[in-house]
Amino acid sequence: MSHFVDASLIAADSALRTLFAPHRASRPTPVATTLEAVPGDLSESDQALSGALMRVNHVGEICAQALYTSQALAARLGSGPWQQREALARHLEAAGQEETDHLAWCKQRLDELGARPSLLNPLWYAGAFGIGLLAGRLGRKVSLGFVIETERQVEAHLDSHLDLLPAQDHASRAVVQQMKADEIRHADEAQAAGGMELPTPVKRLMLGSAKVMTTIAHRV
Repeated sequence: MSHFVDASLIAADSALRTLFAPHRASRPTPVATTLEAVPGDLSESDQALSGALMRVNHVGEICAQALYTSQALAARLGSGPWQQREALARHLEAAGQEETDHLAWCKQRLDELGARPSLLNPLWYAGAFGIGLLAGRLGRKVSLGFVIETERQVEAHLDSHLDLLPAQDHASRAVVQQMKADEIRHADEAQAAGGMELPTPVKRLMLGSAKVMTTIAHRV
């Protein structure tokens, strides 16, 4: 019972910190190798577009925190040798820490662009937490496979944003490029740790759910 309470308190604390506390990155904000654009260098329409795209990316990082937290919780509360469950939980939490950097970078860029985060962040967090908890309860290979597929889809999503972001918005583009590099590494690490390939219907369901989220978050 004590183990359950401790793990649940950790998950609850993570949720509150993600949704309501300021975020501090452990790494410096990525900067462009070329001259950075500032909001004043962007037209009003380009600034609005960048703000909407970075709001979607910020929502993605809210969801990433929920997914990693819930999967770590499921690992700790699952069956099997405690050392293996704890090792998986720590693996997920380490990746989640880098996602906290992404969260801080996206929020900083939103502030610079004069844009706001999504008004539905608590809803996005709750939905992602439930999905991650389910994936985590299905075992180590499925949980890590879910990480692999999630990060692969995020990689493709970030690629599309690099196509959509205004060419002169070097600041946003630098953040997105570093996020993409981190997501690729997280997927590779989960695969090396034994993650399985998810069935095609599950991948399509994940893609469809992400499409709904990104479409709404672009505006709300």
